Amino acid sequence: MAELAHAALGGWESFYVIVGSSGAALIGLQFVVITLVAERRSASESESIGAFGTPTVVHLGGALLISAIMSAPWPSLLAVALALAACGVAGVLYEATVVDRARRQTSYRPDREDWAWYIILPTCAFVVLALAALFLPTKTGGALFVIAGVALGLLLIAIHNAWDTVTYIAVSNPTGDRTNGE
Repeated sequence: MAELAHAALGGWESFYVIVGSSGAALIGLQFVVITLVAERRSASESESIGAFGTPTVVHLGGALLISAIMSAPWPSLLAVALALAACGVAGVLYEATVVDRARRQTSYRPDREDWAWYIILPTCAFVVLALAALFLPTKTGGALFVIAGVALGLLLIAIHNAWDTVTYIAVSNPTGDRTNGE
């Protein structure tokens, strides 16, 4: 049983090393950016960072966690599937929290693009992860590609959102007004 799991997952090792280490490095950079701008921000803007910055770290952490799960020496594909399904369900539940935070914060009004990148795309990724996990023991080849796509997708979503956050912070002054006249 363990040999089957190792054989199925072994070919993905380099992929998950790249995705996982990228996620970990970008989490560190996100912390640096937030720390550097923290002194310039008001309390209401902190709510916005919680609503939009924290999910970015969680999505990077999701890519890192999926990579760690897929790299561990599991005894069976069922064990991997259960761990990934739990991550998918936890991710969907977390996205409900993100919706609540985004609605409660008052210093920034999210537009359609924000809802797509911060809520819809990550939620879809976590749902797909949970579904792919269910198929991992029986449809292993296809499920492995879908799971890899989710890990990479979460990484790319987080990169987009980190850039979005940084550019928003860069063009606003300490009072939160846009410096470019918007």
